Amino acid sequence: MTVGEKQAGTDTPPEVLDGPFTTRQLLRIDEALRLADRGTGLVFSVFVGGLDEPVREHAERLHRQLAEPDRSVLIAVSPNQRQLEIVTGRYARKRIPDTYAKLAALSMVAAFGGGDLAGGIINGLDQLASHAGKG
Repeated sequence: MTVGEKQAGTDTPPEVLDGPFTTRQLLRIDEALRLADRGTGLVFSVFVGGLDEPVREHAERLHRQLAEPDRSVLIAVSPNQRQLEIVTGRYARKRIPDTYAKLAALSMVAAFGGGDLAGGIINGLDQLASHAGKG
């Protein structure tokens, strides 16, 4: 189902539209995810919502549930808790070391602080993909 489509048999849009993003922002994030995936051969995912304590462990659990966790990068953001975690799989970590993930996180936090949640995520995806290079 794409953004804006109605759920089969109902007149209500999908729950994703009830989140913190406009349709335009969701489309921009989706495009950033596609570009990152295609450009690197890794699998990028974004989770925005509440994270259970301890936050890092919850983000790692979400990462393990992805289809290809070894090749995956998860950006987990909890705006209400003011938390951000970037989790990389075993293969992805070789291409995006923790130092580069921290630099992307700093950039994202700066955008979030300015009230630009979608822009921060898009910028972070771009930085992570740039560091990973072509795969």
